[in-house]
Amino acid sequence: MAKSATPAGLQIKPRDLHINREAATPRWWFSGDPFGTAVMNALSLTFPDGERFFIQSVKRFAKDAPPHLAADIRAFTVQEGAHTREHMAFNAITARAGYETAAIEAYVTERLGVARARPPLAQLAATMALEHFTAAFAHRLLADPDLLKGSPPDLARLWRWHAIEEIEHKGVAYDVFLHATRDMSPLKRWRLRRWAMLLTTLLFTKTVRETSLMLLKQDGVVGVRARLGLFRWLWLKPGLYRRMIGDYFAFYRPDFHPWQVDDRRLIAEAEAGLAQPA
Repeated sequence: MAKSATPAGLQIKPRDLHINREAATPRWWFSGDPFGTAVMNALSLTFPDGERFFIQSVKRFAKDAPPHLAADIRAFTVQEGAHTREHMAFNAITARAGYETAAIEAYVTERLGVARARPPLAQLAATMALEHFTAAFAHRLLADPDLLKGSPPDLARLWRWHAIEEIEHKGVAYDVFLHATRDMSPLKRWRLRRWAMLLTTLLFTKTVRETSLMLLKQDGVVGVRARLGLFRWLWLKPGLYRRMIGDYFAFYRPDFHPWQVDDRRLIAEAEAGLAQPA
């Protein structure tokens, strides 16, 4: 098995956060911005089915995993299960704000069906790539507090809690992939990893774009205005994708491992502030 860079003392510890299911939430809860709200709502609508896919993909390879990796897989499963539960609650809040979400959830399930039709190792590779996206996004949410500024405190807590745990378990799917491909040559493993990220990037970015546009349409924001506004939010100001670009391209290095960036300090700082207002 290729060497893992996951810190030896890392503990993946599930935190049982519950958001207020009955909170009165502004329709454009993300600082009053329809584009930021659409992207964040779209991401949340992908999470329940997406995280079930992650759990299934990783657990298939747990049977012969070494004890420390098997323990990480169990903790990963508990964390992702809690994320599914809380984002289902968040998505219900989105629906109560007046958004029709059933068609979006069906679209996400259809898109994930493409991945589910692939062999188990390909599904694991897709999970590894998508977990890198979520870890890069989580890093930015914790490192750049301006992204959640002005959001309702309970919703900001949800996203920060999710970000903490995504960073904490960011090496699990990657380490499972290393274990599953332990008999491959480093070159073949690298090629598989690159292709997985390229294909996953196309799937993920299209899903975020199309589901965000579906939400914006319900706000009367359509056509060029919707596409330009979405581009501006993702790439210019605040530029979520632009802020993630360095982390994204790091994945393509032959010697990459998620824990080459040790952001446990971000976890500790964010965890201490979970009870504080956003």
